[in-house]
Amino acid sequence: MLSAPCVQLRDIDVLFGALPALRDVSLDLHAGTVTVVAGPNGAGKSTLLEVVAGTRAPARGSRSALGSVAFVPQRAGVSDLLPITVRDVVAVGTWGRLGPWRRTDATARAAVDEALRRLEVADLARRPYVALSGGQRQRALLAQGVAARADLLLLDEPTTGLDAASGARIRAVMAEEAARGAAVVCVSHDPAVLEAADRVVTLVDGEVAGDTGASGPRVVAPAPRKPAR
Repeated sequence: MLSAPCVQLRDIDVLFGALPALRDVSLDLHAGTVTVVAGPNGAGKSTLLEVVAGTRAPARGSRSALGSVAFVPQRAGVSDLLPITVRDVVAVGTWGRLGPWRRTDATARAAVDEALRRLEVADLARRPYVALSGGQRQRALLAQGVAARADLLLLDEPTTGLDAASGARIRAVMAEEAARGAAVVCVSHDPAVLEAADRVVTLVDGEVAGDTGASGPRVVAPAPRKPAR
């Protein structure tokens, strides 16, 4: 039996100018589960992730959430001139508890060490982040999210362009975070990620067209389109 939802979206519409990006989206997201948001390019997947994170306000509808959030983008823009190490990047994940200008304590250092180890980037900790390969950068970013020990872990295309071993490690960490009690929500086209999910929510033209989860497949017929508000 699922726990009470940690995130509830009700009747969400998002507009980009006059163009609808999401239409009448309602979702409950639960702790201890991995939910994958799938669908074609331009379907509104990343926009939905931003609404879940609380970083994008809808034009209509409501969002309620409990607990802390860690949002891991597909890539982070870091200037080649910025002297930041992999460990520095991962340590940002602890700022939500400490604040960016407070001294790192033993608990935060332990969280960073564990995240580096679990994403298999501990040997790269002192290396400049900008010197990493794409796959190494993605694992470092996920390590940042893991170090936060958040209640809600959001990932945008975490395995895109990665080798099989890196993809498998990221899928394993997603499952581990759900087992810890986090609600993991991931945008992905990766068949291996979809296969490993507890639930797959499919968006088409900004609407929920399918929702397959532990309770069995449920296909949702898109509602009649409403005029842009």
